[in-house]
Amino acid sequence: MMLAKEYKSGVKPIWCPGCGHFAVLNAITKAFAALEQAPENAVLVSGIGCSSRLPAYINSYGFHGVHGRALPVAAGLKVARPDLNVIAMGGDGDGFSIGGNHFLHACRRNVDIVYVAMDNEVYGMTKGQASPTTPEHWEHSKLTPHGPEVRPFQPCAIALASGASFIARGYSGDPNGLAHMLFEAVQHPGFAFIQVLSQCPTFCPEQVQWKKTVHLEDACTDDPVQAAAFLHGDDGLAKGIFYRKPRPTWPVQHQSTEPVNLRKGFEL
Repeated sequence: MMLAKEYKSGVKPIWCPGCGHFAVLNAITKAFAALEQAPENAVLVSGIGCSSRLPAYINSYGFHGVHGRALPVAAGLKVARPDLNVIAMGGDGDGFSIGGNHFLHACRRNVDIVYVAMDNEVYGMTKGQASPTTPEHWEHSKLTPHGPEVRPFQPCAIALASGASFIARGYSGDPNGLAHMLFEAVQHPGFAFIQVLSQCPTFCPEQVQWKKTVHLEDACTDDPVQAAAFLHGDDGLAKGIFYRKPRPTWPVQHQSTEPVNLRKGFEL
């Protein structure tokens, strides 16, 4: 049995001091230790961004892909190697902007992977532009001095509408709670989505106040109508598992068709 610290690689994180991604890294190692995860049987797949550096810091297989493409890579890997535990990860820009279409269809297909979206509501690696989840009136960027002036993307609600079978929100300030959430997500048979409120004190210093406003909600249900009602009334700062309802994963296993019968179907 490995200790949590043994799941960390020899590569040191280069995130800014106070970044919430450090806690996400710790939560993943704690979850792996609780799962007794063999490093050679786990793969972390990421796109581009501050959070997408994370696979390099874990003692397992990893794939650092191109911008917004973590989910199709992770899904393809899982379909080809169903014996592996596959975790895709990235940030709000990577996952919900350029990767937004992949996010919708990953929820819909329900491939048996986990997707961890570290949401700091900003493009941190490219110096603080507004992202899809940036609050409408956020005025801390010179590019949008009056705020983006559009409604922010609602990841959990959109995941529900798109067919995700496990939906949760964690908080980097609660790494133990997040580790438990990851433990549950890995064991869930299907697409498990976790939005992590992961603070960026460099470009969003106001986010350090999340520790006072994030609240735990006991709202887990297998009823999508109840889940939708909760998520559409949510203030965006609730944490917990909101929806869990296993359904058949993709690809569905069918009995193989004999080639001779397949040929007959195309005969003129």
